[in-house]
Amino acid sequence: MLVEADLPDDVDALRALVLEQARKIESADAEVERLRTILEAFRRHRFGRRSEQLDPDQLQLGLEDVEAALAEAEVAAEAKAGRPHSDRVRKTNRGSLPSHLERIEQVVDIEDKACPCCGGALHQIGEDVAERLDVVPTTFRVLVTRRPRYGCRACEGTVVQAPAPPRIVEGGIPTEALIAQVLVSKYADHLPLYRQAQIDARQGIRLDRSTLADWVGRAAWYLRPLRDHILEQLRRSERLFADETTAPVLDPGRGRTKTGQLWAYARDDRPWGGSDPPIVAYVYAPDRKAERPHAHLGDFAGILQVDGYGGYTALARRRQQIRLAFCWAHVRRKFYDLADTSPVSTEALRRIALLYAIEDDVRGSSAERRRAVRAERSRAIVDDLHQYLVARGRQVSAKSKLGEAIRYALTRWDGLVRFLDDGRIDLDSNTVERSIRPLALNRKNALFAGSDEGGDNWAVIATLIECCKLGAINPHAWLTDTLTSLANGHPIQSVGDLMPWFDVA
Repeated sequence: MLVEADLPDDVDALRALVLEQARKIESADAEVERLRTILEAFRRHRFGRRSEQLDPDQLQLGLEDVEAALAEAEVAAEAKAGRPHSDRVRKTNRGSLPSHLERIEQVVDIEDKACPCCGGALHQIGEDVAERLDVVPTTFRVLVTRRPRYGCRACEGTVVQAPAPPRIVEGGIPTEALIAQVLVSKYADHLPLYRQAQIDARQGIRLDRSTLADWVGRAAWYLRPLRDHILEQLRRSERLFADETTAPVLDPGRGRTKTGQLWAYARDDRPWGGSDPPIVAYVYAPDRKAERPHAHLGDFAGILQVDGYGGYTALARRRQQIRLAFCWAHVRRKFYDLADTSPVSTEALRRIALLYAIEDDVRGSSAERRRAVRAERSRAIVDDLHQYLVARGRQVSAKSKLGEAIRYALTRWDGLVRFLDDGRIDLDSNTVERSIRPLALNRKNALFAGSDEGGDNWAVIATLIECCKLGAINPHAWLTDTLTSLANGHPIQSVGDLMPWFDVA
């Protein structure tokens, strides 16, 4: 938001600034209109001929992501338009919530009850009362905020009142704690919004799924800078894990889903006693093109531990400052599938198991000790295994499953043995694969995202929740505290103070 101090004195510069702001507003309005068009397409599809209809549950899930993206776009448009927080129209909701819910009243009052005009005593002439829906996990309650208004008997027209506390959803009923509960239920507990609405209805709370989707989208807009900050922190690391998984996204134009991708980038230095907190960041992309990790990682320079996806190899060829470390677990899986019928696979698995036994002994040790133990015990096993696979590879068909397993290992050997010379490198990429599993669970329950924007919201919120889980921080408490801080205008340049590796009070 522009303030007076930001405005230039030069007329031409001021004209250019106004034109730029107008362009941004026009762009934001166009994005809102595009999302509205998608939403209308969904609704038409819902009431189309039976042969054209999707499963109702699938449709609900698609709609919630589009509506969340629309809410986010509307907030972004408001922000680009520079509309002051206090100028937004406040909706009244007094008495709209069930009477049986507990009311917790808080009074937001002025400190000085002397008339600002004459100094005389102010007297209360009324008050504004707003009700917002709050939640203590599994128990709803209503927070009632009273803001008395004061007038002066001596000064006609003087009215003094404390400003209303800021909110994530202006004029809406949810507290930040309730929004946090919706986010945790959807992205940590894998409970789609329409199911949350059904659960809430059992307590007499009638919340439309689209209303919940609006809350999610607005929260995602506020939280996106935090995800971006985490991704930037990862880029500055010396060693990262990377992986990706499919994210089906509804393509309303074709009445089917398309395959997007959720990319995961993680850091966990705990196995070698590093001091940096474990974190993960997810980034949505509409495809699996090799340039995606190139864009996501920015100027990252260091060791990237990955599976066998060729896009990472292409990335390392383009950027010499990136060295790949490959995953022994993926090598093991290739041979495991053949173990029942192949003595060669059984022998390869036995030798790989010896490597994992050594890793169990050094887990949690310093990087230097891990390197020393590996040099003493693991290197000989690795060298012998290489000779064994080379010899057996000459004896089997390259087109056989065993030949493919051997070739998979040998063509990645330089990256597989990199752990021998660097105690910071793990034997596998299971760290990031564990961070992928929650996405898979959410995908299983949600079936697909409703739009590319919905996939991006998924990535943003999942990043923050998974970072909380990695740091053993209660995601509901952290999100409540963080959303409250953001609603109160926490400066964007200081989002590092809000990171989910700092516990909340």
